[in-house]
Amino acid sequence: MKRLLFLTLLLLACSLTVSVLQAADRPERVKAQTVPAPAAPAAVAAPSILSIIPAQGEPGSKVTIFGSALGEQASAFLGSVEITARVTDGKQLEFVIPKLEPGLYALYIKRGDGTAGRVYNFNILALKPILTSLTPDNVSTCDQGAGREVSANGKNFGETSTLLFDGAVISSRVVSPEQILFNVPHVVGGLHQITVRNDRENGSLPLALMIETRPEISQVSIGSEYVNYYELNIYGKNFQQNSTIYVDGQRIGGRGGQESGEREKLIFLDCTRLVYQRYPYSSTNKDFRIQVVGQGGEGSQVVNVTAP
Repeated sequence: MKRLLFLTLLLLACSLTVSVLQAADRPERVKAQTVPAPAAPAAVAAPSILSIIPAQGEPGSKVTIFGSALGEQASAFLGSVEITARVTDGKQLEFVIPKLEPGLYALYIKRGDGTAGRVYNFNILALKPILTSLTPDNVSTCDQGAGREVSANGKNFGETSTLLFDGAVISSRVVSPEQILFNVPHVVGGLHQITVRNDRENGSLPLALMIETRPEISQVSIGSEYVNYYELNIYGKNFQQNSTIYVDGQRIGGRGGQESGEREKLIFLDCTRLVYQRYPYSSTNKDFRIQVVGQGGEGSQVVNVTAP
């Protein structure tokens, strides 16, 4: 019995020794560690517009856009038309409106990497005509032909531009975007308004054109001589059918004018020449003064004359 117990204990001891030796030879398990996946690149923001100044404009005017994420290089688009723009600090963009037909266009920004921003409406206005001067700016009432031609000078004139004289359209010729030619109609003297209009609601500010009616004497000379009178030729401009002359204060000719002794007369030839039939009491030269006065009461300068 003792022997059997001894053998049992011996077998248990051997089993424990073998288990210890097997555990020592078995490799130690290592706990697996989780490696994080690489992060996805952050999405780049699209160009954003905060303000458009101005919100509408004419071709040739500058537009400034303030926003964010505009990049270092970007283009502005009006519809399908790409416009070179200048970008500052990725926050400000400037461009000039090209020559496009008036109307509403889709405005958006496309960055250099091809990313486009939100679309906004932009209104392109028709070019407003600008009238800067008239050459000449005064016309004599008796000018004829080429003497009545006036050049309206400015910019933004088009083939369909019209010229208005005191609000009424008159015949004119568009020479270039900077010049329109027209002939002054025969109207009463004084100041008249000239404007240029590209369409019904798009006109220039008016300029004043003076039509002069004040008579002016340029020369007085002795003409034909007869037995008891001679002709004194008076040259100048703006003489009228009913013009009057004053000779040392004495009125001759004109409507209601008294002719001296029913002999001295004033004959109207045209707006540049009058003939004064003078009956001198002596053939000796004397000094006297002549002034021409129009039917509206405007008087010329007083001219000193030496004649019989």
